[in-house]
Amino acid sequence: MRNRFTRTAVLVLPLALALAACDAEAQEPAGAASQDSQATASPAPSASPESAEEFLDLAEKAMAAESAWSFSVEGEEGLTLEGQKTAATYEGTVRRAGGRAALHSQGVSTSGKGTKRAEELYVDEGAGYLKEDSANWRAVDPTEPEVKNKVDDPVAVVDEFRGYAQDSEGDVRVTRADGTVELRVTSGKQELSAVRDRAWAKKAKREFEPTAEQLRKVGIPVPDAQWTLSRLEEVLVLDARTYRIRSHRLDFGLLIPYNGQDISFEHQVSEKNQGPSEEAVEPPAELR
Repeated sequence: MRNRFTRTAVLVLPLALALAACDAEAQEPAGAASQDSQATASPAPSASPESAEEFLDLAEKAMAAESAWSFSVEGEEGLTLEGQKTAATYEGTVRRAGGRAALHSQGVSTSGKGTKRAEELYVDEGAGYLKEDSANWRAVDPTEPEVKNKVDDPVAVVDEFRGYAQDSEGDVRVTRADGTVELRVTSGKQELSAVRDRAWAKKAKREFEPTAEQLRKVGIPVPDAQWTLSRLEEVLVLDARTYRIRSHRLDFGLLIPYNGQDISFEHQVSEKNQGPSEEAVEPPAELR
């Protein structure tokens, strides 16, 4: 998802680099045991899907068939200027309900200086609660960009890809390989303003916006009309027999002009399906 990282201000010359929250993924599983066990759980539909939307409809049904799922999440995010980079990483787990948009995530972010921060998030039916380190739970608005970027929802990615597929440009490419179906969106280097109406471009902009706001607060102008998308690749991997989600990965970069050069922003997040969860997705004990 859909980031999530500790924000750390690091002075690089006159520039204060501040890391933003991110949504998550690294690499698709080639054939993990958990995925193999899932492949025997559900029979494949008799019809043979062809289009991206047909595959997404089947994935939605397959994921709704279980009461809850468990995903591992990994991510990295960073800013670079004049060869100097500050970065943060995140590792965690997400339990996601199968029939409703409820999730409970737990993880740890690590700043470029090695500072670690624990984070726990619970979201259900428009309500959100966040707990950082030993602090108390606090209510948050899941629709706010900074919080939304923390909500790594691997199942909601199905709806996002449906939006990509319904775009007039037909952005989703479908390929089959090694028992999987891959739905992929890619972009090379281009001005972000040239594709600002595309759903995947809006997602990249949303992921960067919390960092952009922090840069503005320290006097770094980052007008979005001048942002350049250096690359983008988002991949949703389904099991070719059951159509359950195997993994999701988002990897993109942005270039922001500053004092005759570019600030480089990089974002990678991945989510891997660990299989059905025996534990229901319910509010933590302190919130009940």
